[in-house]
Amino acid sequence: MKGLVVIPTYNERDTIDAILDAIQAQNLGLDILIVDDNSPDGTAQRVQERMKNEEHIKLIQRPGKMGLGTAYVAGFKFAIAAGYEIVIEMDADFSHDPGDLPRLVEKIKDYDFVLGSRYVNGVSVVNWPLRRLLLSYFASKYTRLITGMPVRDPTGGFKCFRIEVLKAIDLDRVKSGGYSFQIEMNFKAWKKGFRYLEIPIIFVDRRVGSSKMSKAIIREAVFMVWKLRLRSILGRL
Repeated sequence: MKGLVVIPTYNERDTIDAILDAIQAQNLGLDILIVDDNSPDGTAQRVQERMKNEEHIKLIQRPGKMGLGTAYVAGFKFAIAAGYEIVIEMDADFSHDPGDLPRLVEKIKDYDFVLGSRYVNGVSVVNWPLRRLLLSYFASKYTRLITGMPVRDPTGGFKCFRIEVLKAIDLDRVKSGGYSFQIEMNFKAWKKGFRYLEIPIIFVDRRVGSSKMSKAIIREAVFMVWKLRLRSILGRL
């Protein structure tokens, strides 16, 4: 399958070389698209340097911080236009282990979207403060309760989609900017009847840099689940 890994970046120069090398080391023949929001640390410039000799590396440069959701939507539209068959989401900071990529690629052969789950086998999170862990864990329970969606880790950002799923979702109507983007995409794919599988992963807190989590992102996710439920009831997804 012709696959693309989409990685949004903002100030990830310290890890960008390592994550690109680690993905390539899996020998899966995947292309990698970096969607950079004008990182002041020169992340995009470093990617451009590598692109001179590595044709599997792609880059979308955006004028400023526009949000995680819009970065992925840009990547999805790129993948559709370029004729990719599968698209993988992952972070640049090694919180998602590139060593798990072969499992995602293998399982997508039998499913429409595959989710790397922190909560499918208990709790598999390393180095998170207790407060952050509890927030994430109960946010997942809250999402399942309100939406009825059975996904155990609906906010997780390590996943693989068949391109047919992305084509079936009206990407121009995906409005989530933060982590609620993951909830929205999962919910819309699930409601359309696509087959999914959650596989256990170990999530490790970022090695360097700072988390992009904020109170505004949390508020967006809290209200997004109610919007999704209402739109589903009204048939307006």
